[in-house]
Amino acid sequence: MSALLSLRNVWVEYGEKVVLEKVNLEVSEGAFLSIIGPSGAGKSSLLRLILGQEAPTRGQVLLGGEPLEPQCGPDRGVVFQRYSVFPHMSVLGNVMFGLECPAAPIAARLFGSARRKAMGEAAAMLHAVGLGDSLNLYPAQMSGGMQQRLAIAQALIKRPRILLLDEPFGALDPGIRADMHGLITQLWRDYGLTIVMVTHDIKEAFTLGTRVLALDKRRHDPHAPHRYGATAVYDLPLRTAPAVVPPAPPQPDPNPLSAAAS
Repeated sequence: MSALLSLRNVWVEYGEKVVLEKVNLEVSEGAFLSIIGPSGAGKSSLLRLILGQEAPTRGQVLLGGEPLEPQCGPDRGVVFQRYSVFPHMSVLGNVMFGLECPAAPIAARLFGSARRKAMGEAAAMLHAVGLGDSLNLYPAQMSGGMQQRLAIAQALIKRPRILLLDEPFGALDPGIRADMHGLITQLWRDYGLTIVMVTHDIKEAFTLGTRVLALDKRRHDPHAPHRYGATAVYDLPLRTAPAVVPPAPPQPDPNPLSAAAS
């Protein structure tokens, strides 16, 4: 089976500074890839390449066998450590925005049956992440764990082929973090996701991932530390990913709180 995501001889350079060099990576559909490494090893740069925020200086990034355009797209969702939610929108509005914006790019608002359908889909996704009773709250009224659940719902509402996690649980308390580990594992299985997660937590990487990739520099020059970039120094398969089953579309909530329609 061909890889869903491929990086072929990828380099990232900023002027004379080499961040990544000779990165070759194949990620199969349904995998949960954990990426670890010291600070400055290019973990976030690698994530930005996959997200499409930047292009490699050399080499190729392929998604589904096709060259990846250097732009963000709905086939890749991302969750950051800091909660990327809209403070002026309700919980339901935050998730609906991902459906309304591409369908109505000027007004960013749907009407009539299209709006009711989007509300139902957003409410169903919020139920899936454990926020079914919080549709009318605003982010300022929510705990950190709840806001991260909301960010996950935002990322998943467009049904991305790959979910990117950039230190998503690093700011959470240990108990909430454990709950989030259970949630992301359940969503990964239920939705047939392919996940690429950057983390500084070695235990987290090995607990969640089906595979752990370690980035670091193979070569060092103390007189010119910028000359060499990081690459994959270890690539450890841990377990087999569950069989990928195309997920059913979210079942719209028959009554997604009429007050949330405002």
